[in-house]
Amino acid sequence: MCIRVGPWRIGACAIFLVATLDLAGCAGRATGLMVPVLVEGVPGVTVIPVLVATTRRNSTDDATLFTGDRSRQISYAEIGVSVPPDHKPGAIEWPTEVPGDPNHQFVTASVTRLDSESFKSALHREIAHRKQKRVLVFVHGYNNQFDDALYRFAQIEKDSEAPSIPVLFTWPSRGKLLAYPYDRESANYSRSALEKVLQALVDDPQVKEVAVLAHSMGNWVALEALRQMAIRHGSVPAKIANVMLAAPDVDIEVARTQAEDMGPRRPHFTLFVSQDDKALAFSSKFWGGTARLGSINPEQEPYRSALERLQVTVIDLTKLKGGDSLNHGKFAESPEVVRFIGTELASGPDITTRSAGLGGQLGGLVAGVTESAGHIATVAISAPILVVDPQSREALSDNLRSVVPGANEEPASDLTDADELGPVVAPRRAKLNPAKPSVN
Repeated sequence: MCIRVGPWRIGACAIFLVATLDLAGCAGRATGLMVPVLVEGVPGVTVIPVLVATTRRNSTDDATLFTGDRSRQISYAEIGVSVPPDHKPGAIEWPTEVPGDPNHQFVTASVTRLDSESFKSALHREIAHRKQKRVLVFVHGYNNQFDDALYRFAQIEKDSEAPSIPVLFTWPSRGKLLAYPYDRESANYSRSALEKVLQALVDDPQVKEVAVLAHSMGNWVALEALRQMAIRHGSVPAKIANVMLAAPDVDIEVARTQAEDMGPRRPHFTLFVSQDDKALAFSSKFWGGTARLGSINPEQEPYRSALERLQVTVIDLTKLKGGDSLNHGKFAESPEVVRFIGTELASGPDITTRSAGLGGQLGGLVAGVTESAGHIATVAISAPILVVDPQSREALSDNLRSVVPGANEEPASDLTDADELGPVVAPRRAKLNPAKPSVN
């Protein structure tokens, strides 16, 4: 049986399944969380200052702050999000009623509405306190109310320990399951606004680097904004050095053309995929069976060759157990993966520095996953891994051998050939064979 939503027909069973999973994940959550809660004097809380740029319409209700409706202007704010002392990495401890308890739950500690000039001043104030003048822009996905996106980003910042200034770009999502078409059009509507925000950060001489982390449908907004920048200026600005695509809800062929349109001087892309992502499976059916970038098997053709040609680093999280029913938020819900994101940000724009750090961190990621989830044998790490220098390759191989003896390695002769190429990107693939769990 199918039902019609606007011009689309969607299987009723698929909607029922996704709706059930969605409601199960949100049960008991309070709304109206933007009224500040006093956290001074609460021992052990961490307040994450998040700068906000949004195409959402301002709400007349201070408890909501921003709605799911579209605004023709970009609005700005600075919000302090308090993370409780007993916070569990990978989780958001949502308040069950208002006001929340800062001892055990995420709460809003402060809210300041800004204009573009005061936004810039707030950014410079944060830069003055940071050794690394790096900004991380987070673009959320489909079915996100404002507080969803804000608290998720604060959780990522806390758990990743990312050495960056958090800037949330939030677009007008209704935060409702069946508003998928509206959300998609809102994503289109917001791409030029994100481009404007990114360009302002790039043009700011106090900002040394800009990184982008996008999730789900937010990847469409991010890729389109970067594509527009490249077409407008001839390439993506060099300051935008690192782009992380988590569970992207983007047609695989469209994503390929978006990347190609950016030209050869693209940022470094890291792609997080999972073939058991139920939200992307639903999206694929919605779009007539077209493959979504975030759910591909990077070991299969034609994806493997395309990713190698575009020099994309792929982290396959299929073997990793998700923290939500849809397996759509693994990038944020796994402490090991979130820490990996922090390491990626800390490694900087230099390709040799990043590849060396990546070689060690991938092995550490596998170790952490294996230790924290006994029934998970391993997580597949797919390349092209940015392996340039012997130090990077040695760091990766040592870490893999220490976790899973007999992990697949490439012939030494092939690595020697890569050395002779000099300081270029040498695509490499490393995959761990799943070990059989012991039965007691």
